Amino acid sequence: MATKHEQILKHIDSLGIGSKISVRRIAKEMQVSEGTAYRAIKEAENQNLVSTIERVGTIRIEQKKKENIERLTFAEIVNIVDGQVMGGRKGLHKTLNKFVIGAMKLDAMMRYTEAGSLLIVGNRTNAHELAVQEGAAVLVTGGFDTTDEVKRLADEKELPVISTSYDTFTVATMINRAIYDQMIKKEIVLVGDIYTPLEEAKFLTTTDSITRWYELNKETTHSRYPVVDSQNRVSGIVTSKDIVGEEEHTLIDKVMTRNPMTVTTNTSLANAAHMMVWEGIELMPVINSLRELQGIISRQDVLKALQNIQKQPQVGETIDDLITSQLSHITEEDGTYILRTKVTPQMTNQLGTMSYGVFTALITEAASHLLTKHKKGDLVVENISTYFIKPVQLESEVEIHPRILEVGRKLAKLDVEVYHEGSIVGKALLMAQLIDK
Repeated sequence: MATKHEQILKHIDSLGIGSKISVRRIAKEMQVSEGTAYRAIKEAENQNLVSTIERVGTIRIEQKKKENIERLTFAEIVNIVDGQVMGGRKGLHKTLNKFVIGAMKLDAMMRYTEAGSLLIVGNRTNAHELAVQEGAAVLVTGGFDTTDEVKRLADEKELPVISTSYDTFTVATMINRAIYDQMIKKEIVLVGDIYTPLEEAKFLTTTDSITRWYELNKETTHSRYPVVDSQNRVSGIVTSKDIVGEEEHTLIDKVMTRNPMTVTTNTSLANAAHMMVWEGIELMPVINSLRELQGIISRQDVLKALQNIQKQPQVGETIDDLITSQLSHITEEDGTYILRTKVTPQMTNQLGTMSYGVFTALITEAASHLLTKHKKGDLVVENISTYFIKPVQLESEVEIHPRILEVGRKLAKLDVEVYHEGSIVGKALLMAQLIDK
């Protein structure tokens, strides 16, 4: 039987988009304590089922699809600009297609303002009204109010009218930054993007016998299957090793490995790859917050996806992308492999010297470059031991010298030294596991 926590999550999921949710109301409707209701609402927020907005409350929102992740909802805009909703609260779950800065004459402004857009404008109430009539939301900058007629129209059309104390330029910069961050998120591959869904996955139940394992093995040639209970919750996993020497009528429940490692659809591909490589796992169940089976992901799925990522054009650059894109490499006559870069403002800490995080990124990238030259494969870092790092000033030219100490079929050990003007300024030992392409 589902727990109270699970029942609340299902209840929230069943609510209409735009519904307002409160701890007190959920506690009363579901006959649970307010503490239980609060924890369930927080879990719903983690699953992107609801969004909490200051001075508005918690509302049910629509989960955004991966291809539209770079679009922000108006609820997110309220949080980004620390805004106050003056009208159209029921439309906070909607996404904006684009935003328009109202720094032009009214007729020109309206040519750019269309349904689904957001007009960013100051104290121009005539523009507020025309924008809402066109099907656009309005963000009023400078802390100004709008007319009662605009608020009424916004409520009627369910289009938010938001007020913020920030100026127009600052607001546009903040929204641009948020969209850029969403673009980076879009590029991060998640388990949910590549896993085999439940409809196509093969699995066993705790009441099946080993005979059923042989049937699936003959059908699929696979040897590992997740095991679920009567409520579709993952109870274990069974492999060919588990059934060796067992009678065919023996229940799967008696031979399976309990408490298997699992992932969710929101687990990043990098994290899943690390778990599967280091634990030697060929297949992992994909579950939801209730531990219900959603599908499976195999090591082969992960490796194929990792290879495809490297072929994709990048849109939004992370700090690591900015750092590694500036690396240039040379090979000396004696075969020494060297990478060079310049310490830019993005690579520094508050003291103006190269940050420890950047140092780590550089030695990891240098090790990966060198291993790629010797052996094709991806690198998963297990451990980095930094012996020392000296301050390196802004605008300094540095050289990174990676050197292979040991390399085998699966493991590699490298020594990496960082030089500035001929003097060593950093040294680290890196241990990693290799994933064949």
